[in-house]
Amino acid sequence: MKNKIRFSLLYRDMWQSSGKYQPRVEQLKVVAPHIIEMGCFDRIETNGGAFEQVQLLYGENPNIAVREWTKPFNEAGIQTHMLERALNGIRMYPVPADVRRLMYKVKKAQGVNISRSFCGLNDHRNLELSIKFAKEAGMISQAALSITHSPVHTVAYYMDVVKHIVDYGTDEICLKDMAGVGRPATLGELVRQIKKKYPGIIVVYHGHSGPGMSVASMLEVARAGADYLDVAMEPLSWGMIHPDVIAIRAIMDDAGFDVPEINMDAYMKVRSLTQSFIDDFLGYFIDPRNKQISSLLISSGLPGGMMGSMMADLKGVHQGINASLKKQGLRELTEDELVVKLFKEVETIWPVLGYPPLVTPFSQYVKNVALMNILQLTSGKERYGMIDNNTWDMILGKAGKLPGELGKEIISLAEKMGKEFYTGNPQDAYPDELPVYRAEMKKNGWDTGQDEEELFELAMHDRQYRDYKSGAAKTRFESELARAKEQAASSGAAKVMDAAPAKAAQQAVPGKEDPSVKPITAPAKGKIYYNLYGEQTEPSKPGDLVSAGERICYIQTNSYIDEIICPWEGEVAEIAVAQGANVNKGDILFRIREQKRKVSKKKRV
Repeated sequence: MKNKIRFSLLYRDMWQSSGKYQPRVEQLKVVAPHIIEMGCFDRIETNGGAFEQVQLLYGENPNIAVREWTKPFNEAGIQTHMLERALNGIRMYPVPADVRRLMYKVKKAQGVNISRSFCGLNDHRNLELSIKFAKEAGMISQAALSITHSPVHTVAYYMDVVKHIVDYGTDEICLKDMAGVGRPATLGELVRQIKKKYPGIIVVYHGHSGPGMSVASMLEVARAGADYLDVAMEPLSWGMIHPDVIAIRAIMDDAGFDVPEINMDAYMKVRSLTQSFIDDFLGYFIDPRNKQISSLLISSGLPGGMMGSMMADLKGVHQGINASLKKQGLRELTEDELVVKLFKEVETIWPVLGYPPLVTPFSQYVKNVALMNILQLTSGKERYGMIDNNTWDMILGKAGKLPGELGKEIISLAEKMGKEFYTGNPQDAYPDELPVYRAEMKKNGWDTGQDEEELFELAMHDRQYRDYKSGAAKTRFESELARAKEQAASSGAAKVMDAAPAKAAQQAVPGKEDPSVKPITAPAKGKIYYNLYGEQTEPSKPGDLVSAGERICYIQTNSYIDEIICPWEGEVAEIAVAQGANVNKGDILFRIREQKRKVSKKKRV
């Protein structure tokens, strides 16, 4: 009798690994019946990760989106699954236990069957509550191992994590190979050992295509006894995304596995609809590099889904780095040379930072440190001079136990700065908060919603939810989309897969006193820098002139470093933040007095 291989379509992750946004709820409702008609999927990944933040950014209600999106699959008997980040829930930073518990109750009520839970550090303590709360809510608990390749990430290491999560009661285990750098033979051996020790447990493999090894890994884990393989489909398969179901089905069929047939008429319909969503507006926010496979990722271990934000980072700092090199009489770097330089820096600092698996949010932390180190070294300074607070939390153990030992230089720096290492359970550092958010909803006259799903959204994504309720999110997105279309039109780019990603939005709101004075606001929570390389970027004082399209500062967030661009010709009326200041999304950075005719710039001192 042939061993059966089942497929799960990663319709959510396909979009997240491609670009910034995903289909709106009405688009999801249109494509769902045709995914069902394909007849080859036992599961669909419908939500989790960045899904709900994106709906909020659109100005849409994410709870309606999840209910509408999961409903047709539930009715067809296809299981739906979500992705959540254990201690971080479905956001980028830690979540109180009471909010985590409510999440599973809400998602189960909305039609989500399976919770795929991963800890980016593989700290089993962070997974314990995910497993407990998921099962308590009636969901299937699927605990994930964050796969990477390093001297400490051995089969024995992962089997130790498996022992704990099985003891906690997980129903399934997922090998989450988020960068696609897991070595096929090693992953096969890991699955063999899991199946030998726990023969009744379901094993799933999730691997991105990025470096090109995940197809071989799929064959190895299938032969070792894996039950489910995560796949993508055109036009969003391959590249930094996931292998296509057509290819994987053919490989598994040839290897002697029992695999389902694909209704190719339905496949082409889903393919066509997905392309129409790209053509509609999503293509403006998809970086063409995410359609390319790069084996350079093998050495750095960075996940493919980061390539879009990483390339935006490099574009944002490339000019400044070369200006610094030129000033020192050194040769300037090409963009390709800078990419290689960043990969090498990641290789250098990864062991020093304790080998955190390079998955959200820790991949962003390591990449940010590497990028900041390059800036520091280019300016003649030492490494590790610019580490943000979230990265320090990782280093100090507040997010969980690091897999490896920290380098002496990091320990010494922490001691010099008076920082204390945390050895307790990470969850204990984040007290319950639901009563606070419940009080806010009551004060604002907001309904907590069916199954308290609106309360959950506020507690999980408070800033985005407030913007959604006020209408600011929808206005901001529409403004960003208009700019993206204008940029594409001016460059002659079509609304296709290779459309350039838009810059972060700066919303123009007329000043109350002088209608020509407009604020430039922070597009995200982060830290503001004016000179990263020794160059003077900041307008030195009110009255200085700025040009449309001119960089006026940089912002560093958890995920990226980007330029803040002045949208108008004008004169600086106010500089609201200083070098190194921490800002929240929407904070005013500058006020610019707009001038309709092109300004004649005066030289800054």
